[in-house]
Amino acid sequence: MTGPRVLFLGGTGVLSSACARELAATDCELTVLTRGRDTRRPIPESVRTLHADVRDDRAVRAALGDETFDVVVNFIGYHPDDVTADIARFNGRTGQYVFISTASVYARPAPRLPVDESAARRAGAFDYPRLKLECEETLEHAYRREGFPAAVVRPAHVYDEQVLPLLAGWTVIDRWRRARPAVVHGDGTSLWNLMHARDFARALTGVLGDDRITGTSLHITSDEVLTWDTIHETLARAAGAEPLLVHRSSEDIGREIDWMGPVLTEDFRHSLLFDNSKLTSLLPRFSPGTPFRRGAAEILRWFDADPSRRRTDEDLDAAFERLAEV
Repeated sequence: MTGPRVLFLGGTGVLSSACARELAATDCELTVLTRGRDTRRPIPESVRTLHADVRDDRAVRAALGDETFDVVVNFIGYHPDDVTADIARFNGRTGQYVFISTASVYARPAPRLPVDESAARRAGAFDYPRLKLECEETLEHAYRREGFPAAVVRPAHVYDEQVLPLLAGWTVIDRWRRARPAVVHGDGTSLWNLMHARDFARALTGVLGDDRITGTSLHITSDEVLTWDTIHETLARAAGAEPLLVHRSSEDIGREIDWMGPVLTEDFRHSLLFDNSKLTSLLPRFSPGTPFRRGAAEILRWFDADPSRRRTDEDLDAAFERLAEV
C-alpha cells in the first residue's frame, strides 16, 4: 500500500526541490506540477511529474483531472488570485492545503522578540510580503467561512548550495577575491536567520497532513542567530578571502542601488529572532542540522565547480565601489 497522496505546486525551486527529495524518500505518493522549464534542480525520478502553468486554470484542471489528494502544497503562490484559484480547484479534493508564505509578513521592527506565530503582521511597502500577507488573509477567510482546510507555513531566509544569501550575489565574492570590500547595510550587527533548504524540508515533511496545523500558521526557521557581519565573514572565509567590509546606511545603499532600497529598509535592516516552540511541540526530535559555516562551504564548492556559475554584475560592482569610497 502507498502512503498519503501529496501534490506539490512547484517542484524545482530552492524550497520545493529540497522538499521533493525529502518526501521522495518516504512512503508518500508524490506528484509535482511544474511548467517543466527549470532544470537546475532535477525532480527525483521516482516522483510523478505533470506539466502545466499553475496560472492557467484550464491546463491545471486538464493535468489533474478529477484526482484527489491528502495534501496539496503551494510553493509558488505570490498573489491572492493564485490562492483564490486554488480554493476553487481543491475545495473538496484535498484534506489539507499548505500555503508557503514568508516570515517577512511579520511587522518590522518587531514589537517583541523573539517572534512567534501570534506576532503582529504588517507588510509595509514591500510588494513581496504585502502580497503574501493578502494570500494568507484570503485563505484565513476561506477556512473560517467555508471550512477550506488551509494551513500557512512561513519560512524565513532559506538557501541551498546554489544560492548566495546576499542581495549582490557572486559580485560580493568576486570583490573579496580582488581585495575589494563588500558593502554591508547599517553597522552589520542586526540579527538575521538563515536556514538550509534541506532542514526546512525535513521539518515541512514532518508536519504535512498534521491536523494540528490546519487553520493555523507555523513558521519553520533556524535557531542559529547570525549578524549580517557574521554572514559576510563566513562566506568570505569559505571563499578563501579576507572579509573586507564597509558599512553604509540602508538609505545610502538604496540611493545607489534603487532596487535594494525597499528590501533593506523594509526587511533586512531589522533584527528578527524566532520562537520555534510551536514547531518543537509538533516535532520534538527535529533540529536543523546545517550550521551556516557548513552551508557556506557547500555554496562556494558549487560555484567554484563551474566558472559559468560565477556571474558578476558590473553595475553592482561599480555602485559598491562608489559606496566604499564615501
